[in-house]
Amino acid sequence: MEGAGETEAAGNGIDEMSASRKLMDEWGRKYQYVLDRLSPQLTLRWSIFAGVTLLYLIRILSISGWYIVTYALGIYLLNQLIGFLSPQFDPEMTGDDDMTLPLSGGDGKEFRPFARRLPEFKFWYSCTRAIVIGFFMTFFSIFDVPVFWPILLMYFIILFMATMKKQIMHMIKHKYVPFSMGKPSYAGKVPAKDSK
Repeated sequence: MEGAGETEAAGNGIDEMSASRKLMDEWGRKYQYVLDRLSPQLTLRWSIFAGVTLLYLIRILSISGWYIVTYALGIYLLNQLIGFLSPQFDPEMTGDDDMTLPLSGGDGKEFRPFARRLPEFKFWYSCTRAIVIGFFMTFFSIFDVPVFWPILLMYFIILFMATMKKQIMHMIKHKYVPFSMGKPSYAGKVPAKDSK
């Protein structure tokens, strides 16, 4: 008799696992659907990022704490920014100075868009996700490490300036622009007007 009860209990455990797995799969599909719908909408995505960032800053300033979380978040966002501004294939790493980096324009060559190491959508997604995670970390006191925040701010500003100087010098050395400005655009065929 006990064997049948154990089998039935094990069967219920499998049913519960498969039900929770189905629920997770359904939520995953819905989440992916939302991301797919947001993908072509550049302005909406960056507006969402600005809103989430503003909420995070309001939270940090209102609770006056969790500065170490903010510092770590700033370092992560800086790292993502460097990946966004860097070329996919770095000429210094490959040893080839005549890489296919797009030049600043007017060089008489065919237009090639800038190939980034971190594409814009992944840049937006990882930055937004990091801020949301940081926001939820502010609800747990274990992450509120007491620090003197002006020192962290000074460290971050120095790190930001040094990193951006290095990135700008890399752009100047290899003569590339990380933005596709001046891209030729074609409007297509203009319909002929009916003459009356």
